[in-house]
Amino acid sequence: MKTKITILILALFAGFNIGTAQQDEECMTNLSIFDSYYKSKKYDDAYGPWKLVREKCPKFNRAIYAYGEKILKHKIDNSSGADQVAHIKDLMLLWDQAREHFASKYDLGEVLADKAQLAYKYRKELNISIEEDYKMFDEAFEKDREHFTSAQGLYTYFSLAVDLYDEGKLSSQKMFDKYDDVIEIIENLEKGYTEKLNKLISKEEAGTTLTKKETKYKDNYEANLSAFEKVTTSMDQKLGERATCAVLIPLYEKDFEQNKNNGVWLQRAMNRMYAKGCKDDPLFLKLVQQKNTIEPSADTAFYLYLLTNEQKYFDQTIQLETDPLKKAKLYKKLAQDFKSKGSYSRARQYYMEALKLNPSDGSPYLSIAAMYAKSANNCGDSNFNKRAVFWLAAIEAEKAGRVDGRLRKAAAQTAASYRSSAPSKADVFTEGNKGETIKIGCWIGRSVKVPG
Repeated sequence: MKTKITILILALFAGFNIGTAQQDEECMTNLSIFDSYYKSKKYDDAYGPWKLVREKCPKFNRAIYAYGEKILKHKIDNSSGADQVAHIKDLMLLWDQAREHFASKYDLGEVLADKAQLAYKYRKELNISIEEDYKMFDEAFEKDREHFTSAQGLYTYFSLAVDLYDEGKLSSQKMFDKYDDVIEIIENLEKGYTEKLNKLISKEEAGTTLTKKETKYKDNYEANLSAFEKVTTSMDQKLGERATCAVLIPLYEKDFEQNKNNGVWLQRAMNRMYAKGCKDDPLFLKLVQQKNTIEPSADTAFYLYLLTNEQKYFDQTIQLETDPLKKAKLYKKLAQDFKSKGSYSRARQYYMEALKLNPSDGSPYLSIAAMYAKSANNCGDSNFNKRAVFWLAAIEAEKAGRVDGRLRKAAAQTAASYRSSAPSKADVFTEGNKGETIKIGCWIGRSVKVPG
């Protein structure tokens, strides 16, 4: 019997690490029982045998912790009062025990952040203050930020910092520092996902069909990038009026002298002022010039180029930035600046450079499409040809959805909108030019085939 059960458990838990602890008959039997209940989603029935295995043989099998998390979350969701609090605390204890017995599978930063997020969700039930919960997240950040990777947890961490600022328990500078701390973690995570995604996108664009496994990875990378993009947007919304030029300028003026040789402070200050549209204030130039004096970088060169329009700073920007993804962002910023000035040809040039470096970011295609659409009335020699520009805009917009799953819906809607402004089938019939190629003039300099 023991041999048969052992074979069964090995089959059921092939994906878990079998512990080298005591081969206890009772634990083996109860493991099999709670596994069966768990897979049938009978979590209340699984609770009893699971609890016996957890208490008697804590190192027996990782399923104790992997399945136990779901079992306890079910108990939390379906209880109240003292029972619910007990289950919440037990789940936190379970994560600690998981790390104790299977440390290689449970990173410290992940465990601490999960506990802090759980405490946040049930802060009223646990009678946890904002400050206490913030300290729990802060412990995860300070002790193991490398594995503090939860999009939800990172947002909650920053949100609590803003709440503490509103209560007068955190200075504005520390709140801004926490924003930058979290953004840096997100940017590093995004970089990793983007690099992996770019390889798959390049493979697809080369005409190679992805395997099922690669498609799954691609979807996962896109989902994570989308989640972090939403976190960044939500953080900016949370910051809101707390970070306007009226707030930032006096703060940085006050602290400039004591931080003028602090490269990190200068970098963060000028980045925030630029992001908040404060680049026309003399303080912005002061920050940029000081940073460029003590630590020249691609960012400072880029800002100097925007401020002075001097070619030497543009050349310095491209020369100093060696990271492809960061360089792609700089090209996008340059493109956006030219686009805002109506210099569409230069803008398209830099959007295309950004696409070469980061092919999984479809946003440049949408920007190019928008410029085409806006120029339609000026880039055709007849009413039909002017409206034909919208076909070109639609084609460009569709490229965004093809390479960037995050933009698939927006790209499809945008393309459909452009096509609705293009010549109709009746117009094509009247013109009698089905299948012909129309050359689009002015800065666009492209051709488009009249659809059938």
